[in-house]
Amino acid sequence: MKILITGISGFVGSHMAEYCQSKGCEVYGTIRWRSDTQNIKHLENLNLLECDLTDASAVKSVIEKVKPDRIFHLAAQSYVHASWTEPMQTLDTNIRSELNILEAIRGIEDYDPLIQIAGSSEEYGNAENMPITENTPLLPVSPYGVSKVAQDLLARQYFKSYGIRAIVTRGFNHTGKRRGEVFVCSSFAKQVAQIEKGKAKPVILHGNLDAQRDFTDVRDMVHAYWLALEKGVPGEVYNICSGKSIKIKSILKKLVSFSNVKITLKQDPERMRPSDLEILSGDCTKFKEVTGWTRQYAISDTLKDLLDYWREKL
Repeated sequence: MKILITGISGFVGSHMAEYCQSKGCEVYGTIRWRSDTQNIKHLENLNLLECDLTDASAVKSVIEKVKPDRIFHLAAQSYVHASWTEPMQTLDTNIRSELNILEAIRGIEDYDPLIQIAGSSEEYGNAENMPITENTPLLPVSPYGVSKVAQDLLARQYFKSYGIRAIVTRGFNHTGKRRGEVFVCSSFAKQVAQIEKGKAKPVILHGNLDAQRDFTDVRDMVHAYWLALEKGVPGEVYNICSGKSIKIKSILKKLVSFSNVKITLKQDPERMRPSDLEILSGDCTKFKEVTGWTRQYAISDTLKDLLDYWREKL
């Protein structure tokens, strides 16, 4: 089976590549000329294709050349905080890239791949009722969330209009080794590791610690993405989450508890968002009933792995 992973050198993309290779697939992935490929340097027999996904002709060329059986569309500007400083880039990158892929598929005769679109819990915004189901209204509070709503609706429109077998997954927060340092769990883990090695003062800078999020290990997340195409229904949307929310404060305390160094905490105004979600807690009953997916990793194990990753990296 031929698999194409957009954004293969990214956090989720690299884990997706590992999982697909474990299934015996022939794995292709898109990278940009300036992509950092450190996340996939340990993987052999990857077929890397340089492609700017915002360039329609480049995307069409890749799809026509590979004709993958399945596409995992993971490439995106995925940092919520950055979407306030670069809203146009976020909207343009995320929407245009997906549109180019869908148009490329539509333009190839007798070609009918499955494609997974990685949506986000950020699409729901400040939902009034918890836990959040797929029927919860989409009311994003960030440009990133708006871009993901557009991707979500675009995929389902192309299914309705052209029969393209797109399946949308709304992944809630996920983390693990190789997570970028701008994301909260990885930021905390890196700071702890730096303090342990004497590379930073024993103070961790943080943003809003009262926010509650629903975290899943990235390895469980990519397994879910695989099952979405294996057993999911084209044109449908599925939440993927743990079903339990945890305060960011508790995440930080867990990471600090794994260290013997005395650490103090300090709020950093630069890490506060213009608007933030108080709580995100998801319900993935629909997805579990269709696919039988279950989580394999507890949050404590995920955070220990993440901290060890930074200890080795620094």
